[in-house]
Amino acid sequence: MPMPEDVVTHPDYPIPGMYKAWVLGDPGQLTYEEKPMMVPGPAEVLVHIDAISICATDFEIIDHGPPALIEGGLPFNKGFTPGHEYMGTVMALGPGVDEFAVGDRVTVEIHAGCGRCKRCREGMYTACVNYGMNYGNADKGHRANGFSTDGGYGEYAVNHVNTLIRIDDSMSDEEATLVVTAGTAMYGLTELGGLVAGESVVVTGPGPIGLLGVAVAKALGAQPVILTGTRDNRLDIGKRLGADHVVNVRERDPVEAVREITGGKGVDYVLECSGAANALNEAAYMVNRGGRICLAAFPSEKVPVDVAHLVRNNIYVYSIRGEGKSGTHRAEAFMRQKRFDATLIHTHTFPMAELPEALRHARERIGDAIKVVVRNPPIAARRADAA
Repeated sequence: MPMPEDVVTHPDYPIPGMYKAWVLGDPGQLTYEEKPMMVPGPAEVLVHIDAISICATDFEIIDHGPPALIEGGLPFNKGFTPGHEYMGTVMALGPGVDEFAVGDRVTVEIHAGCGRCKRCREGMYTACVNYGMNYGNADKGHRANGFSTDGGYGEYAVNHVNTLIRIDDSMSDEEATLVVTAGTAMYGLTELGGLVAGESVVVTGPGPIGLLGVAVAKALGAQPVILTGTRDNRLDIGKRLGADHVVNVRERDPVEAVREITGGKGVDYVLECSGAANALNEAAYMVNRGGRICLAAFPSEKVPVDVAHLVRNNIYVYSIRGEGKSGTHRAEAFMRQKRFDATLIHTHTFPMAELPEALRHARERIGDAIKVVVRNPPIAARRADAA
């Protein structure tokens, strides 16, 4: 496809006029359709999506809408393509882009804040005040691929340069899709203080973020790292990622177990990744006085909280949205250095044309699915075909 003169392309990376992507219709309805090729604008690049991993938030968007916000409302029947944890190959550079080159392998962050509101200027672009205000006269510059603009369940996407992280060729496509998950855990630990070497950490919930939370905490030098959860197979993976102790909460009271492991003192930090109804209260009873809790998951309903205990014990509570404050860049550095093996949580792979089956495996945890990756044919093969 001919691009405007101010867009940089390369003959080895031909760009078609149309591309295929999954489009959200009514709630729960996805169809595989052809869409006109996108053109990157200033500070943007066109990315061929090589692989994308499925996140539980995708189910919320596909079934219910929020936290996606398209044209100021629900994302249904607006030609919207969901999906956000992807990596790929740079195909074209928008005007003024010189930070990347055509052919670079990159993984992505989700959010490119507006850059003009108070939160973005503080580096909190995942909490951009202008979230979702990105159409027509209300265009404020915010972009969150797969949330407020088209995402990665297709062949191509346009990304702001601020959301791209160049990846080393030693990292597989599947591993690269997990950088944003590790980046979310990194963001949580950053908010708790960042320097956790020698400090004790509990991670609650052995989902993808929790498991990589264990890995990141251990890579940062935390000691001991304790993982709590309900499934032994995932707790075993937690051990392989660095957990010093694991607690199956179906067999032991997690608060009692943590207190026993720490000689009654409790831990310095809790990274809460389960979203369980009583998770915040249990975290509060696990930490020592003056301890810190970061909430990286959310319950489906409002829950009561023992605020008096928090106040009496000077316990700090933080929360995070996504992968803010460039956590993905630091997580990618750890993964590049092989400080932990994120591929331990990758369990299944499907071609893009079989996305509904991939979603079913992830949703129903078929075959103990943790991270399910969906792939397009590699761009190298496309180049060979074109030649």
